[in-house]
Amino acid sequence: MKPQPDPDVRVAPDKPILESIAVSKHFSSETGLLQRKKPPVQAVNEVSLAVRRGETLALVGESGSGKSTLGRVLLNLLKPTAGDVIYEGRNLANLAPDKLRQVRRDLQIIFQDPFASLNPRMSVEAIVGEPIWLHRDDSRSARQDKVAELLRTVGLAPEHGSRYPHEFSGGQRQRIGIARALASEPRLILGDEPVSALDVSVQAQVVNLLEDLKHQFGLTLVIVAHGLAVIRHMSDRVAVMYLGEIVELAPVDALFETPLHPYTQALMAAVPVSHPDLRHPRAVLAGDMPSPSKPPSGCRFHTRCPHVRPLCREHKPLFESVEGERQVACHYWREIANAGAGSLIVPTPSAAYTRRLDLFKSHQALSLESQQ
Repeated sequence: MKPQPDPDVRVAPDKPILESIAVSKHFSSETGLLQRKKPPVQAVNEVSLAVRRGETLALVGESGSGKSTLGRVLLNLLKPTAGDVIYEGRNLANLAPDKLRQVRRDLQIIFQDPFASLNPRMSVEAIVGEPIWLHRDDSRSARQDKVAELLRTVGLAPEHGSRYPHEFSGGQRQRIGIARALASEPRLILGDEPVSALDVSVQAQVVNLLEDLKHQFGLTLVIVAHGLAVIRHMSDRVAVMYLGEIVELAPVDALFETPLHPYTQALMAAVPVSHPDLRHPRAVLAGDMPSPSKPPSGCRFHTRCPHVRPLCREHKPLFESVEGERQVACHYWREIANAGAGSLIVPTPSAAYTRRLDLFKSHQALSLESQQ
């Protein structure tokens, strides 16, 4: 019998496979014997992001920028505090348990630490075969054959199935984690810093493996990372996060060649170079990232930005579309780009941007009046 289309799905081929719409994730923080309330930690704040079919999208930023939290919200491993996550035209918050089970099969994750993400009491065959047992009605022999095939696919031998995680190196354990993620035949895989815990020589092997698997199985990849060299090699687009918000989104080559946001420029300047003659002026950031429980007003980056002006402290910049499928959230990105990343020339926003900002502020004022 020909399978019937899911009535909940209304998606065109050119639509994103996964997207977040104004997604926020806040964590409450109560501490002490009296359970005194503290401001919630704003790990992710009003992020809208679309993941295209078949691409590799990277989420980058400093530790604490919210990229891993956003990744888990996209996979429905964490429920958003506000906003919606849409997968294949379906709002994950509204799915019935049986439909959510199918989504679990389609969306998989590769964890950061291969030493902590594998159950030491389970054999490799049991670890890789568990998703097959959960999502497919296969016999034991068919499941064993599938596990052997998956182990070969990730560069391990079928006889490794009888061994336990402690018998493998870090790179081999991560290959087991990748095989486990592939076992349910997913459509999208999130790699939560999948190579950061591995030696540099092993990192390249795992990155190349992920690239090969993407093309072999037609996967969509979302990679969370802070290693920009890895991102440059394997990504199609890059979303730069700072303090729970996306500040720049661009194709990977354009981002590395001409970063527009001051924070992105600082990240690029911090990348080590292979030869002293290739060194360039570094945009050193002052201070540390503010607490996500008490984020600054206006632009969240203004406390560390060398181009900060009063407008930055008072008003949050709009996420503005730029030619070349780019987006950036900065009041003065045009003037900064024209003056050069190392310049401290006082910039002024364009007239068109000022009009848009005034309209945005008037809408904010009307919204506050209606709430009161």
